Amino acid sequence: MALQERLSDPFVQKSSEYQGLAREFKRSGPAVQKVRKLRHTLLEIQQAEGLLATAEPDLRALAEEELVVLRAQVEFLSRELEDFLIPRDPRDERDVIVEIRAGTGGDEAAIFAGDLFRMYSRYAMEKGFSVEPYASSPSGLGGFKEIVFGIQGLGAYSRFKYESGVHRVQRVPDTEASGRIHTSTATVAVLPEADEVEVSINPADLRIDTYRASGAGGQHVNKTESAIRITHVPSGIVVACQEERSQMKNRARAFSMLRAKLHQAEEDRLACERRDLRRSQVGTGERTEKIRTYNFPQDRVTDHRINQNFHNLPGILEGKMDDITASLWEAEKAERMAQAKL
Repeated sequence: MALQERLSDPFVQKSSEYQGLAREFKRSGPAVQKVRKLRHTLLEIQQAEGLLATAEPDLRALAEEELVVLRAQVEFLSRELEDFLIPRDPRDERDVIVEIRAGTGGDEAAIFAGDLFRMYSRYAMEKGFSVEPYASSPSGLGGFKEIVFGIQGLGAYSRFKYESGVHRVQRVPDTEASGRIHTSTATVAVLPEADEVEVSINPADLRIDTYRASGAGGQHVNKTESAIRITHVPSGIVVACQEERSQMKNRARAFSMLRAKLHQAEEDRLACERRDLRRSQVGTGERTEKIRTYNFPQDRVTDHRINQNFHNLPGILEGKMDDITASLWEAEKAERMAQAKL
């Protein structure tokens, strides 16, 4: 109730903390419902135990059966509530910007980048998120040399944050006549979108260029300079957006990408400082850059961070990623619980 009262305060609604409070309120809603259900179930257990002590033998048997079910419900609800009590990444509820780039492997790497884009798009839509392309560089065989897109929806970052890193595919390309297995890679970066209040951008630090979009779009792409490229001169960060016909929409998306990249750059700087400090104290334990392998001949996806295999590779590439995401969340949860006890 205290959080709801703060959100209804007109002064808070006009302040910079309102967005953060609104996200916290949405996140706490399911936890509140589970607490209420848990309290109700505990009350039912208390009533069933009272019946067990005083009832006739036939009723006691029913009470014992009911207690078994109710205690299982309490255990299940307690485990679910545990997820809400673990310290979470404050960025989990944010929208994200995803960048996929073909790595080693030529055309096959570009095709794999396209496979990853389709996998993420279908998984996002399955979870009720929206997907908006920002910029892309298609390859000649149907994939992408590079594609940047946004995923909007409450909790998008919590679903996609595990995807950053190098993805490797092992399969026989359609163009391979001898049946030889090729290994190709693609890199994925997942950036949580930053609020305007979090990132201050000095207009004097920007160089903004307009140009004609390339690619699909008919005659329009040759007539108007709707594409936008923004260079943040102090950091050297460059973002571009060309997917919309409206220059205003491309500009808005480009600024969103720039804020996310500047915010991530600062996060990376702080993380690097913490990592260097930890390394000086306990030595290095860095994981390999490769996070996941998609092995077609063995119908297996291996996530190297948790040393776990998942099967039904075609289904996974069609967006059936729940098992992988759940396993990675369990690993993160265990790590966060261990840190909370220190």
